[in-house]
Amino acid sequence: MKIDLHWLVRFKLRWLLTLFMIASAINHFLTPDAHAAIIPDALPAHRALVYLSGIAQVVLGLGLIPHATRRASAWGLIVLLVLLFPANVNMAIHDLALGERHLPTWVLWVRLPLQAVFIGWAWLFTRQEPAPAVVPAPR
Repeated sequence: MKIDLHWLVRFKLRWLLTLFMIASAINHFLTPDAHAAIIPDALPAHRALVYLSGIAQVVLGLGLIPHATRRASAWGLIVLLVLLFPANVNMAIHDLALGERHLPTWVLWVRLPLQAVFIGWAWLFTRQEPAPAVVPAPR
């Protein structure tokens, strides 16, 4: 028996996004001051926002695993990524370092359209997902 390739690709992409969100959250918890520094001044409680976004990344990333929470978690990730976008814009406009690591200016600007890639990636899991089709192997 062979598993449907479309289902397998979606399965792997879902787990990869889950792992990426958890890794990103861990980075938020390990270097909160670096992440707080890129949040626009107009927003309050920068450090608290860093921790809240890290917690949201873990919860929503793990929410992609069970079928019952997958679609809601994917929509939550889309909202989160949209909410995080101003910090990335702020970082690019003001050429801010991420902690002690200063990225080249072009990297800061390239990061912005990557947000759309992550939003599209999360969007893949907002739709009803068919059960994996098991295709009999040729004899």
